[in-house]
Amino acid sequence: MLHVSLIQTNLHWEDPVANRAMLEEKIFGLAEPTDLIVLPEMFTTGFTMNAKAVAEPMNLTTFKWLKQMAAQTRAVVTGSYIVQEGGNYYNRLIWMEPDGAFDCYDKRHLFRMAAEEKTYTSGSRRLVKEWKGWRICPLICYDLRFPVWSRNINLEYDLLLYVANWPAARRNPWNTLLQARAIENLSYVVGVNRVGLDGKEIPYAGDSAVIDFKGEVLYRPTDEEAIHQQTLSLDNLRAFRQKFPANLDADEFTLNLTSI
Repeated sequence: MLHVSLIQTNLHWEDPVANRAMLEEKIFGLAEPTDLIVLPEMFTTGFTMNAKAVAEPMNLTTFKWLKQMAAQTRAVVTGSYIVQEGGNYYNRLIWMEPDGAFDCYDKRHLFRMAAEEKTYTSGSRRLVKEWKGWRICPLICYDLRFPVWSRNINLEYDLLLYVANWPAARRNPWNTLLQARAIENLSYVVGVNRVGLDGKEIPYAGDSAVIDFKGEVLYRPTDEEAIHQQTLSLDNLRAFRQKFPANLDADEFTLNLTSI
């Protein structure tokens, strides 16, 4: 079993101090022990292109905060924030474990409709982490629209995560694609989105979700702030994969990482 906690929340615009304080209160308010805590995309700022003003180097305040949260909850804490490294800005997801071990994933698909690609540098490495006997692949927001990047070749992961700032105007694609990713990859899918208005008055409807390997929605809250804890069954997943091994008929392909 894997106990997953989703934090769907409004965010203070470009205010890392306020967001860390708010999220810390929500994390420490979790009703039950958990294995994995999932925060939204750019959880310290909201989805801003003002990277120069709010970016942090690795190993600084938000990184240390994540380390503290993971240690005190004895859970993995993950979400993305803006990192400056080597003269570039990254929309970077940090995977922080309770003992301080960590890994990171830089958003591969940058949202050109907001000119994200003009500010941030795209990643080229997909991440799959093992935790509590599960293999977990975390991705970021716009990555959801690109099924090749998330393709579960040889069933290398059991849970696919998406952290997001996905606007309410496009909630139907968000909801539809989360279910599609679960079905086609024979995997649980968890999506964590924000709510409220950002600094550009763009509304977000949340629609965070837990979806099983058959595409059944196990949880989807309203468009208000919500904290939810869900237990996932690896035995049920394995039994379904054995009964319905569609992965054995998947098409082979080669991914060209220079394409974007």
